[in-house]
Amino acid sequence: MAAAEHRQDAIRFPELVGTQDHDFVAVGGHSTIIALTGDNGCVTEPLFVIPLWADLVAVGLGGVQGAMFASGFVGKRRLDLLGVTIIGIIMGMGGGLIRDLLLNVPPVSLQSNWYLVTAGAAALIGMLLASLFQRLNQLIIALDALVIGLFGAFGTAKALAIGLPEVPAVFVGVCAAVGGGILRDIFMGLPVAIMHVGSLYAVAAAAGCFVLVGANAWGAPLAVAAVACITVTTIIRLLAVIFDISLPEQRALYQRKVAVETSAIPIIRP
Repeated sequence: MAAAEHRQDAIRFPELVGTQDHDFVAVGGHSTIIALTGDNGCVTEPLFVIPLWADLVAVGLGGVQGAMFASGFVGKRRLDLLGVTIIGIIMGMGGGLIRDLLLNVPPVSLQSNWYLVTAGAAALIGMLLASLFQRLNQLIIALDALVIGLFGAFGTAKALAIGLPEVPAVFVGVCAAVGGGILRDIFMGLPVAIMHVGSLYAVAAAAGCFVLVGANAWGAPLAVAAVACITVTTIIRLLAVIFDISLPEQRALYQRKVAVETSAIPIIRP
């Protein structure tokens, strides 16, 4: 009798959260649960929860940044309302889409109405208030660092939860962190920014993701490890911007002006 009740409970949990083919399920469109499965394949308990508000904050901030970037172009590269909105959506949702494609799971951002709505609204706000946001450049840089940490943490945690080894999980996290910027540059026909002069976008994300997998390997809960990842990534990114730190190869490339096409990339310094 007890065994039968336990089996019913194990079946009832997936029914509560919805049918799933992977270890990720969306609960009413309000959060992403990385579920822990038992030996019999049944879901036993949630291992890590990505709240909807956290996902939407990252998407919204990415949308604002994408719109601000697109609004700064003049001449032939100037975009109309639709173009700016598209770039904002790509910037806000690109990292999550790349993460889920690499993990071969249904894109979470397409399982709820809120992601596209948030990214589109944020893009319009970023375009209409671009001049105001430019005055708050330091705040935007700080939020940008936070977004990198969020996407990196979510991507790495998701990869670990479905069983990827540590190094591939870090790779997925870094791709999620910088994916929106890469897609933005590709869509606008620009050289990919992280390949040229920058302030350690990918390096900061990788450092935070390694902290996450290290903390998790030492027994820290995945949620706590994710917070540590976000913190480390944000701090490294901010220090790189404040002290103008970049990789030696990047700085040499900039000083010698070997890549002339990098002049198309606007560099904003605090």
